[in-house]
Amino acid sequence: MSAPASALFSPYSLGDLRLANRIVIPPMCQYSADRGNATDWHRIHLGNLALSGAGLLIIEATAVEAIGRISPADLGLWSDDNAAALAGVLESIRRYSAMPVAVQLAHAGRKASSHVPWEGGQLIPLVDGGWETAAPSGLAYAPGERAPLTLDAAGLRRIREAFVAATRRAAHIGLDAVEVHGAHGYLLHEFLSPLANQRDDAYGGSLENRLRFPLEVFDAVRAAFPAGKPVGMRISATDWVEGGWDLEQSVVLAEALKARGCDFIHVSTGGLSPLQKITPGPGYQLPFAERIRAETGLPTIAVGLITEAEQAEAIVATGQADLVGVARAMLYEPRWPWHAAARLGARVDAAPQFWRCQPRGQADLFSGARIGQR
Repeated sequence: MSAPASALFSPYSLGDLRLANRIVIPPMCQYSADRGNATDWHRIHLGNLALSGAGLLIIEATAVEAIGRISPADLGLWSDDNAAALAGVLESIRRYSAMPVAVQLAHAGRKASSHVPWEGGQLIPLVDGGWETAAPSGLAYAPGERAPLTLDAAGLRRIREAFVAATRRAAHIGLDAVEVHGAHGYLLHEFLSPLANQRDDAYGGSLENRLRFPLEVFDAVRAAFPAGKPVGMRISATDWVEGGWDLEQSVVLAEALKARGCDFIHVSTGGLSPLQKITPGPGYQLPFAERIRAETGLPTIAVGLITEAEQAEAIVATGQADLVGVARAMLYEPRWPWHAAARLGARVDAAPQFWRCQPRGQADLFSGARIGQR
């Protein structure tokens, strides 16, 4: 009797985009760009991940304007030069991999103008090459940091238009999907959370008002990206701070996104406040994704210390989430999907150059593999 089919390695569709399995490589910042342009690091790094056998690769947080970068070394899509550099990387990937590639479009808000993590990650002083940041309200992220500029109507319009321009560049270079970054304490999350948004206009105060700008950005991105190609959103489902953004509000946001044609929601947590209290553990963010999926039916990507094949399999098999994001574990082991397939008795796509590496006794691990030797 054959083994039961793996849920993790079953196909899935987001809009018109068909994924070979339910494994997603989430955006992971590399802080290796040159004035927003992708470099050889991106070609090597993303090319490696594109050969992993996952169902979808999402490129790291990609700034829609220069002041929206987390660090000076962030990837961008605010210019045609940025688009041309990323297009070259995408061309290299597609020469050898059929894996769909998405991009996360982002604006760092008050958390912009920071050193790269291995240089401390703190806010860069203006005299040392930092820049003025922008946010819903003039509230610094941490004590002792300079406050951001409060966005006025012209600033809001500029950022919406920047998201649209970046989306059009993403479509022009052939990216398969867009994820709008509304998580981790960056600009759109700052609008959502009452801890960062203390405006007294139509974009602050009530939940309806705090949702307004993130939803306007989503609508603008959705309208600018080709119909049928998926557009989703990454959110932090809670600030982990009393009085902040929480799961109940996240469900309301997810319902509003679903009504606007959102194709998926990518659920993580935290990042808005240094006061957050988190106790990480395997699958610690999973209950948030599970609740949002159960209440809204919106296709959901779960993340959060998901490192084992059996753990990921159970998440999909029991309906806790539709897709599983494997991030740091994928950096540590870029062939994670191969090992997961071997453990679950499934098959996975691999480039023919790798077919001969199948372990003895698992000669059917790679889909379509045909080995001849002279």
